[in-house]
Amino acid sequence: MSTIEDLVAEVEREGFVFPPGRITRGEFGDSKELSTRLLSLIHDGGKRATAGLLWDFEAEAEPLPAPGDIEIALNHAGRPAVVLRITAVEVVPYEEVTAEFAAKEGEGDLSLTYWREAHWDFFSRLCKRLDRKPSASMPVVCTSFEVLHRCRDCPREAPGAVT
Repeated sequence: MSTIEDLVAEVEREGFVFPPGRITRGEFGDSKELSTRLLSLIHDGGKRATAGLLWDFEAEAEPLPAPGDIEIALNHAGRPAVVLRITAVEVVPYEEVTAEFAAKEGEGDLSLTYWREAHWDFFSRLCKRLDRKPSASMPVVCTSFEVLHRCRDCPREAPGAVT
């Protein structure tokens, strides 16, 4: 696994200059296909938010993202795909995620119904790995971001709906 310093150097070779802020690494999805679709949505401008489980952050002993953080999002091969700046973070129960946030995630038909179905499936897989049970009250980390840089290894076309 590449260090943050290695990832920063790789992105800087593309001519990007990092602004001040804590630099972290992140990933989207739990499969090559899902990662590719989500990064494509980010690249194309439709995805400006993401959701994760607080339990996953706790299990990995990772700090929560915070406004101003700079994230190097990696593709499925562990290469920098996009550089993001975190603009807002809120932890809410799954059942309290809003339609506005669901639309900002930019997936499927942008509805809260779609968001709940797709994320219930994703969070259920994650809960199984964490030996937890999914519930309507599970804590969801809702993170909004802006794109600062699209790397060479970022997918360019959204290949359909996210599942």
